[in-house]
Amino acid sequence: MKSLSTELPQKRLQEIAIDDLGKINIHMKQIINTVNAPAAIGPYSQANMANGILYISGQIPVDPATGKLVEGIEKETHQVMKNLEAILTEAGMTFKNVVKATIFLKSMDDFAVMNDIYASYLDADSYPARETVQVSCLPKNVDIEISMIAHQD
Repeated sequence: MKSLSTELPQKRLQEIAIDDLGKINIHMKQIINTVNAPAAIGPYSQANMANGILYISGQIPVDPATGKLVEGIEKETHQVMKNLEAILTEAGMTFKNVVKATIFLKSMDDFAVMNDIYASYLDADSYPARETVQVSCLPKNVDIEISMIAHQD
């Protein structure tokens, strides 16, 4: 298979590949970043769009306006959902586009409170697939982190 990659405006990478049968395959990848969500705290992007699928990195409860953490599971969950919403918006999507969510909690004692807040941002007719996992530690010692996968209509 022969392939050619080229940089496009707005941090888009396009790869055109011709397989052994002469079929042309075009693959697009776009880095999604917004000032309305916290900057990545490591060597990763806020999100990547590839062939209509948006992969959002785990978001923690950092207020992008101040750069500070919010505290308490209620405020933390709201902030994480606002951060996710900002990234979805930057990619031209909403929570209705989300097909998968992964939630990390330091304590399952926070599950019910988190779950009610999480559900308030979503349409009951389009809940994504999801798992919630208890972990011993999260970045910056927060209580919650959520990542999502969304599909462009």
